[in-house]
Amino acid sequence: MTLPCGTRNYNYAEDMAIVRTRTHWALLIVLLIIVFTGPLYLPNYWLGVFNLIGITLIAALGLNIMVGYCGQLSIGHAGFIAVGAYTSAILTNRLGMPFPVALISAGLVSGCIGIIFGLPSVRVKGFYLAITTIAAQFIILWIINHWGYTGGFNGITVPYASIGGLVFRSEASQFYLIIIITIICVFIAKNIVRTKIGRAFIAIRDNDLAAEVMGVNLLYYKLLAFFIGCFFAGIAGSLLAHYTGSLYGEQFSFTDSILYVAMIIIGGLGTTLGPILGVIFIRILQRVLAVNLVPFLESHLHMFPSGFASGVNPMFFGLILVLFLILEPRGLAHRWALFKSAYRLWPFSY
Repeated sequence: MTLPCGTRNYNYAEDMAIVRTRTHWALLIVLLIIVFTGPLYLPNYWLGVFNLIGITLIAALGLNIMVGYCGQLSIGHAGFIAVGAYTSAILTNRLGMPFPVALISAGLVSGCIGIIFGLPSVRVKGFYLAITTIAAQFIILWIINHWGYTGGFNGITVPYASIGGLVFRSEASQFYLIIIITIICVFIAKNIVRTKIGRAFIAIRDNDLAAEVMGVNLLYYKLLAFFIGCFFAGIAGSLLAHYTGSLYGEQFSFTDSILYVAMIIIGGLGTTLGPILGVIFIRILQRVLAVNLVPFLESHLHMFPSGFASGVNPMFFGLILVLFLILEPRGLAHRWALFKSAYRLWPFSY
């Protein structure tokens, strides 16, 4: 983190502090005030958008730890989110467990499933590993659709999240629940990558052979990366289940797994800020295209066949992704770093 002129770190604790100066603290407090007062001035529509952003961000943070920091390419992340979602749904709906127990259990079960499908990472990497995670996606969805305990193709209903006597029914109350858990997950992810575990992940990503020679246990840390990444996915799945109120296998498609990879690439791999920027950009772009572009095309492009306007949405979205990969391959976080360096915005240097 870049510090202003005259500010020095005199011990290790200061050097490792996420929030270092009074200006940083002031900006953080202002940001938290704006966020937590959001339900007072935002309509339910935008609260729903930010609820979805918060849930997606938790899952993207986990994928970024696997791919961005440890270099373990995973293209089946939606499947691990589904594991967490259905675990929480079964525990609360069929077994009557309280929401906090279901939330943690969803993360643990998803993390354990991630370890199982992460075992091939010891022998294969790159696109070969990506193929195994794709297989995980389809295996998980097949089990969900054919196992009676999950409701199969008919789906399963999920009760509202509740803690004690407090039930989170409205968009505003769910917003507070989701945003608090999201902030905790961002803090945990930020600290993980600054520890010995994070340094081992980065060493494996950069050169796993050199990391092994230096004493890094590849089996342990690769599986740990899968566990942590899938644990975050399970937490996101649990929140998604209780937010939507019902689950179907079609909610966790392979397209969503590709979208999660796109989010962390657009935001910036190997940074904590990257998933935040990528998720916000993608989710808001989706809303703009669905709400503004498609209705406009449907009302003006009468000469084209029926359904053409709805097909323009994914085409336009894909075009934007391609342009990002060509023009800004290091993501929005890198662009922000260049911007703040050019204008010496030291309070925002992380």
